[in-house]
Amino acid sequence: MAATSISAKTSTATATATAQLKVQVQSIKQKRRKCKETTISSSAATNNCSDSTLPALLSPRSLLCSTDPPPPPPPPSPPPQALGVPDHGSNDSLSGFKIRYYPGSVSPVMDFTGGTTLSNGHSPWSFTKFNSALTAGLLNPMSPPPPADKTRSSPTLSEMMANEPDIHQRNQAQIQVPNSAPRQNQPPLIVDQHALTMRRISDLLSTRSPGNQFNDPNSSDIKLTLSSKDGISVSMNVHRQILVAHSRFFAVKLSDRSPETNGSGEPYSVEIADCDDVEVYIETLRLMYCKDLRKMLMREDVSNVLGILKVSAAIGFDAGVLSCLEYLEAAPWTEDEEEKVASLLAELRLESVGAGEVLKRVSVEVTNGIDSGDNERVLLKLLHVVLQGKDEKARREMKELILKMLRENPSQNDLRKESLYSACNGCLELLRHHFLQAASSDLRDVNQINRQADNLHWILDILIDRQIAEDFLKSWASQSELSESHSKVPAIHRFEISRVTARLFVGIGKGQLLASKEVRYLLLQTWLVPFYDDFRWMMRRASKGLDRHLIEESLSNTILTLPLSLQQDILLTWFDRFLNSGEDCPNIQRGFEVWWRRAFWQ
Repeated sequence: MAATSISAKTSTATATATAQLKVQVQSIKQKRRKCKETTISSSAATNNCSDSTLPALLSPRSLLCSTDPPPPPPPPSPPPQALGVPDHGSNDSLSGFKIRYYPGSVSPVMDFTGGTTLSNGHSPWSFTKFNSALTAGLLNPMSPPPPADKTRSSPTLSEMMANEPDIHQRNQAQIQVPNSAPRQNQPPLIVDQHALTMRRISDLLSTRSPGNQFNDPNSSDIKLTLSSKDGISVSMNVHRQILVAHSRFFAVKLSDRSPETNGSGEPYSVEIADCDDVEVYIETLRLMYCKDLRKMLMREDVSNVLGILKVSAAIGFDAGVLSCLEYLEAAPWTEDEEEKVASLLAELRLESVGAGEVLKRVSVEVTNGIDSGDNERVLLKLLHVVLQGKDEKARREMKELILKMLRENPSQNDLRKESLYSACNGCLELLRHHFLQAASSDLRDVNQINRQADNLHWILDILIDRQIAEDFLKSWASQSELSESHSKVPAIHRFEISRVTARLFVGIGKGQLLASKEVRYLLLQTWLVPFYDDFRWMMRRASKGLDRHLIEESLSNTILTLPLSLQQDILLTWFDRFLNSGEDCPNIQRGFEVWWRRAFWQ
């Protein structure tokens, strides 16, 4: 009776599935259902799904149901194991894959690593169809996977649609979270500097060329232990004969410890404590075993060679000191390394063994035949080369460079005041000559006006930086002949002259120039009107290096340093000019307001 009932149910299910397949074939275009992902927990699930939980689309293979009696119920599932701990009792089923974790994932991802065929004889594709069927709830999780289908070269449309959730699962499993997006629960990456140092030390002790006896336990007679203040302690095998021959320190310390005095035949144990850098100490000892020290040092950088030099000088390793100095004399340095080299050589005082040759690169005092007078001649030569250069772009670049270098130099004795004023007066005489020539309608060398004015502006910057520009201010304020001829020269050829005047206004307004009120008033009397005339051209043609607000502010401050009566004359004249010129005239309203309050609010 039970067999008859089972057969009837099976026939009914088969008929239902067949009818469902016919409906799918007759339909013109089946609307594709959205895939719903199913997550399989790590513990085995029981097969308690009913007919109502079957998916709408099934493969024909999964619809072939057997009429045999149902298998006995599966045994109770074992308790779930902890993730990441393999089950050694089920090697047949777990030998072909491993559990891999991705950043940010909660559940582990199973990854097959055994190849195309697993240890139990099934291919990974059969496990794919097994997983899809298991996800659909059609198979018992404890049953073996179905055999691989070798009769059909490609899956049918129904199989592809049935396996689609599994494909999405595998594609999602392969997506890894980039390391550039840290999670809040992910601990920060901690670099163990101690472990890295020990790894480098291990590489030093384990690598040696053929025939080199460094750290050779078979032939050594001394066991040397090096320990540092940060807790690193390393033991190595060395040879007394080599240490004594190359180091005065070891020659003294090991003079009474020869192999003949050791009755036990065991190597001596020597310990050197409180080393600054154990790694550098080991590299120095390795050099004692090398025939070509220069070739070995070529593999190092300047910082490491400085460390080896310090250790070599401490233990009296003269060959190491000379090799390090030869390396430092020939190798290029960075700016930071240059400071370290000069500081260490000054500390070690190795002038007698060749440190002077290294210091010649950075210090003039140890260079034979050069004194402070020669320095001044070199700098003056550089100034004249820049002033007389022909390429305008190169001249501008070199002017900025030399001005920068002179500002960074803390010493003010390399260029005397007389030398700078000699170059300044030469430029001023050339400017007078070419300007007066252009004022007489001779424009053959008119381009030299702006060129010499630009040279004066550059030298004035140097004078103001060194606080010796007061004499130039007096000389420029006295150039009444140039001022009177100013209007006779086209503005395009003369506006650079007003840049010199503007620089003097900025110097006075910012307190960089301290001159008497007579000199300040003479400057305004001589050059203020030409400055007004050139202001529009100066702002348009030379606006790159000029700050209009700074110039207007400085001009106001310069006027306000004069007595109140002189302020009134200058500001009333400006008031009338500004109303008729507008933007072509500097705006010094702030100075006008200050004068107004001073004159009428008392």
